[in-house]
Amino acid sequence: MTDFATVVRNRRMTRAFEPTPVDRGVLIEMVDLAARAPSAGKSQGWHLVVLEGADTTRFWDVTLPAERRPAFRWQQLLDAPVIALPFADADAYVERYSAPDKAATGLGEGREAWPVPYWTIDASMAVMTLLLAAEDRGLGALFFGVFRGADQLRSELGVPAPLELLGAVALGHPAAGQEPGRSAARRRRSADEIIRWGSW
Repeated sequence: MTDFATVVRNRRMTRAFEPTPVDRGVLIEMVDLAARAPSAGKSQGWHLVVLEGADTTRFWDVTLPAERRPAFRWQQLLDAPVIALPFADADAYVERYSAPDKAATGLGEGREAWPVPYWTIDASMAVMTLLLAAEDRGLGALFFGVFRGADQLRSELGVPAPLELLGAVALGHPAAGQEPGRSAARRRRSADEIIRWGSW
């Protein structure tokens, strides 16, 4: 393992993969780390549908049909041996905050009682931890949106209707000669540009 600062600074979105499988034990270790991300009330309302090997074809057949693939810029993304689909579970938060130790908050009354959707926030932090865990283990990872075929995908995978699909995470061994994304050249903001000390 490497030190935390190195992991954070080296992490990049990987868009080209080798088809070599990822050991399932490594995946389980990474998810165990992701499960340690912050979770309001320790509600832990996130789930991960993991597609491996040939099962990833099901994902691509729905979200990137064969007739669209020749024009797709990232051909080696389709070689990723793992596609993980993170889902946020609002009902887990409503149920947790209905418990006696949280009932006084009023957040157990329903999703609409929450001024901020903590299920989305917490699941997103878990995904970020998963991306860092991949970097720490020498794997590549790419988080990307699922903008086409999401309903069909959910149906085919048997995902319960209330769950919120955040996107998809491709995981695997990076291929040589990574091509950076179109936004890679944009300057990263400094800490001084981000921080407002004391007030806006």
